[in-house]
Parts: sequence; C-alpha cells; structure tokens
Amino acid sequence: MALLLPSLLLLLFHSAIAQPSPGYYPSSKFRPISFYKGFNNLWGPQHQSVSQDQSSLTIWLDRSSGSGFKSTRPFRNGYFGASIKLQTGYTAGVITAFYLSNDQAHPGFHDEVDIEFLGTIPGKPYTLQTNVYVRGSGDGRIIGREMRFNLWFDPTADFHHYAILWNPDEIIFFVDDVPIRRYARKNGATYPMRPLWMYGSIWDASSWATDDGKYKADYRYQPFVARFTRFMIGGCSAYAPSGCLPIAASPSGSGLSSQQNAAMRWVQSKYMVYDYCQDSRRDHSLTPECFS
Repeated sequence: MALLLPSLLLLLFHSAIAQPSPGYYPSSKFRPISFYKGFNNLWGPQHQSVSQDQSSLTIWLDRSSGSGFKSTRPFRNGYFGASIKLQTGYTAGVITAFYLSNDQAHPGFHDEVDIEFLGTIPGKPYTLQTNVYVRGSGDGRIIGREMRFNLWFDPTADFHHYAILWNPDEIIFFVDDVPIRRYARKNGATYPMRPLWMYGSIWDASSWATDDGKYKADYRYQPFVARFTRFMIGGCSAYAPSGCLPIAASPSGSGLSSQQNAAMRWVQSKYMVYDYCQDSRRDHSLTPECFS
C-alpha cells in the first residue's frame, strides 16, 4: 500500500487539472494547410523560417527585428487555428500573437480579435490574453476588451492548438478545442463586422506586456522563438458568394452546447486572471456589452 500511495497521489493530481471534454471538436472539421497556401511573410523575412514541407513555421525576435505573417485573403467569418509552441526561460516583454485584423485596410479605424501570449520571467507562467477591438478602439481611443488566462499546461513543453471562431453572431476563443471565452454580438457598434485577415507575429512590447512593463525584453536571452504548425483556415472569404455559410461553433450551429459551456466555466473559474467587465477602474459606459 505504501508503494502505491505516491502513484495514487500523482494520479489524483493530474486528474484534478485534466481539462474537461468539450464534447465537440471544431479543429477536427478542418485539414491543416501548408503555410504558403494560406499565408505570406508580412515583415521580418530574415527572422522567419518555413519547413521544407511547408507544414510549420518558426519566427523569432532579436535585437534587430521580429517577424510577422498575414493570410493571403480577407474573410468575413471563419475558423482560424494553429498549433503553437512557445519559448521557455526569460521572455519578458515579448509577445507572440495569432490574431485577426483589418488595420492595413482601415488604418486608425480598424477591428481586431487577438490571441496574445505575454512573455514572462522564469518561475512565472505565460499569460494568454484575448482581446476584441472594434472600429478603431485599438488605435488612439483605446477600448480594449481583455480577458487573460493562465493555462492548465506548460505551453513551452509541447504544441497546443489555439483558435478563433468568428461568425456574424459570436466570437469563440479555443484552446485545444476547449472554449475559454465567448464574445457575443450584442449590437453592431460593439462587434467586428468588416472583413478581417489572419496574422501571426512576434515582437517587443516591453512597455506593457509583462507586469505592465515592469520587466522588459532582455536581449541577452535572444533570439526569442515561436513555432507554429497545423495551420487551419475555414469559412467564407470576403470574395465568397452570399450563400457561403458561417462555421458552426457547436453541434446546434450557434452558441455553445451545455458541455462546452461547462468546460468554459471550468477554465474561467480556475484559470482566468483578468476580465475587463469586472475591472472597477474601467469606464464601462464604453463597453455596454458588460451590462447585457
């Protein structure tokens, strides 16, 4: 019995943090695409390496530059996913991002839907930040809609799949097919409705990324590397016919199932570390969706 006790405790520990089954797996609906089938380099080409079979991409930041990529087409809705592995060690000030935006089409007045990994210092976890900007609120007049999470696994140990599902009614953020956040369309003024491109990047955000800028990027630890694979894009491009149907977030086609909602509540109750709607320092007249 004494020999079994450590094993039993270890089993109980892992079961306690094991993610619940969402019951529905959107990533299973799509086949991974090669990088150049869906994307092109946007900036920092010397800091970007595509595998020979184009199934994976490595981008990195050093003192001279970061790097970014962009989808070849804009979309009016869709599922956008990639498996990502982050760098271990000191990564403070560094952001690895996978996001939707139309900032180049609408400079100063753009929409954006973000998955951002905020770098950290050894011994502290990465923070996954989700955000939604609407009609320029990410520019001079900043109205962010941030929700931040610590993850239930080490994102530097292996690849995990991160995705955004955006359709006319809702935006769902997924981690390994577990929904972590649902942002519903309450009205047109608080929801991105113009075509968006898919982006990825790694860059220096020392002014705010880690503990509100307390810890900066330290280039003694360069290069800072992010690896992407299993790129998935599905949905209606901006050029698709009007009959193109949006991607379903759940078996019913809209909203989340009861099992998906239970999985999302598990994540938010255990791993959410910030919710803009619960921040008393914020002017919530600018975010009316917090009251509905």
